[in-house]
Amino acid sequence: MTIDTVKSFFSARAPDISVIETTESSATVGMAAAAHGCLPEQIAKTICLRVGDVVLLVVMSGTARLDNRKSRDTFGGKPRMLAGDEVVALTGHPVGGVCPFGLATPLPVYCDVSLRSFDEVIPAAGGINAAVRIAPQRMAELVGAEWVDVCQ
Repeated sequence: MTIDTVKSFFSARAPDISVIETTESSATVGMAAAAHGCLPEQIAKTICLRVGDVVLLVVMSGTARLDNRKSRDTFGGKPRMLAGDEVVALTGHPVGGVCPFGLATPLPVYCDVSLRSFDEVIPAAGGINAAVRIAPQRMAELVGAEWVDVCQ
């Protein structure tokens, strides 16, 4: 069902982009890189964080790690990862398929500068076997993301 919300998102906002569904799972960065024949760094992973009362999404390079100090300074508090059931409830996407497209709840989205190293990145698309190929700048524009530097 959530792949459908992502397909609807692209149908309305970027009809030239198609959701790619694979037979194999792409739920982890390594699995996604293998499924799509790319470098792990090119996978755009999306994490769901809570900072105080605010829930937000950060999209970053697949091999990047959140830097505690940078993220605390950027977001104004200590970020905490949400539990899987909270992620599903807020995004509408299963863990391993979380993306900034077709969200169940409007959430602020931030794209880390680690994505800017690539002409094309591959974020999930609402399912553990779905993704899209997209330029990082276009992804940020489509979801109204702010660029930040929060990774190591």
